Amino acid sequence: MPNNTEVTMFVLIGFTDQLALQVILFLLFLAIYLFTLVGNLGLVVLVVVDSRLHTPMYHFLSVLSFLNVCHSSVITPKMLVNFLAENKLISFPGCVVQMLFFVTFGTTECFLLAAMAYDRYIAICNPLLYTAIMSPRVYVPLIIGSYVGGMSHAILHTVATFSLSFCASNVIKHFFCDIPPLLAISCSDTHVNELLLFIFVSSIEIFTILIVLVSYGFILAAILRIHSAEGRKKVFSTCGSHLTGVAIYHGTILFMYLRPTSSYSLSHDMVVSAFYTIVIPMLNPIIYSLRNKDVKEAVKKVLKRTHFTHNIFFPCWE
Repeated sequence: MPNNTEVTMFVLIGFTDQLALQVILFLLFLAIYLFTLVGNLGLVVLVVVDSRLHTPMYHFLSVLSFLNVCHSSVITPKMLVNFLAENKLISFPGCVVQMLFFVTFGTTECFLLAAMAYDRYIAICNPLLYTAIMSPRVYVPLIIGSYVGGMSHAILHTVATFSLSFCASNVIKHFFCDIPPLLAISCSDTHVNELLLFIFVSSIEIFTILIVLVSYGFILAAILRIHSAEGRKKVFSTCGSHLTGVAIYHGTILFMYLRPTSSYSLSHDMVVSAFYTIVIPMLNPIIYSLRNKDVKEAVKKVLKRTHFTHNIFFPCWE
C-alpha cells in the first residue's frame, strides 16, 4: 500500500492552540500539580513519622497517596511542557512508556480502593480482631497484588495497542497517550482491541466495585446495630471519605472506557481525563484528611515539633 510509513513520533494536540489560554492552563495545572505533590507526599511522611498512624488503614492510605503522585507525574509534566512548546511531540517509545505506567497506576488504584474497603469492613465488623486479621502478612500481599494486577493489565493493553499500525496519522487528539485516542488514529482493525478494553476494564470494575459494595453492605448492617449516635457518626466519618473517593474515581473510569471508540469526543473526554488524572490526585489528600481526626492530630504534632526546632535554632527570630 502506498503512503504506509510507520510513525516514529506522535503529536499531542492538547486542549487548545491559543497562546493566552495555554499560559492560563499552564499556571492552573502547575498549581494543581504542586498541590498534589505537597498534599500526597505530606500524607506519606505523616504516616512514616507518626507512630499512631502505623496501622493497616494508614499504610493503605500512604500507598494510595504514593500512587496519586505517580499517576499525576506520568501525565502532568509532559503536558506542562507542551503548553509552552511549539512542537508538541512525544516519541513512539515515550508514548509506550507513558501508557504503560498510566494504566499501571490507574488499575492499581482500583484494586487498592477495593482492598481499603475490605480493611474498613474488618475494622468495623471485627474491631477486636482487626490487628490480628489485618497483619502485615495480609495487607502487604494485598498491596503487592494490587501492583501486580495493575502492571499485568497495563502490559496487556500496551502490547495490544502498539502492535497496531499507525500510518494514516500521528496526531493524537488528547494531551497524553491514552488508549481510545490511539485506537482512533490507527490504520489497523481495532475491533479486537476495543473488545479487550471493554472485557478487561469491565471485569476489573465489576470485581473491585463488588468488593466495595459487599464490604459496605456488612458495614451498613453493623452500623444499624450501633445504638449510640456518636458511634454511628464515628463510623460514617471513617468510611465517608473512602466512599467519596471510590465514587469519583470509578465514575470517571466507567464514563471513559466502557463505551465504543466511535463515541470519543475530543473536548468532553479531555476534560474528564484531566479530572481523573490530574484533579482527583489533588483532591484525595483533602478527601481523606479533612474529616480524619488522627491525621489532623498528626499534622498538629508535626507543626509543633517544627515550631519547637525553629525556636531552638533561631531563637532571635521570635
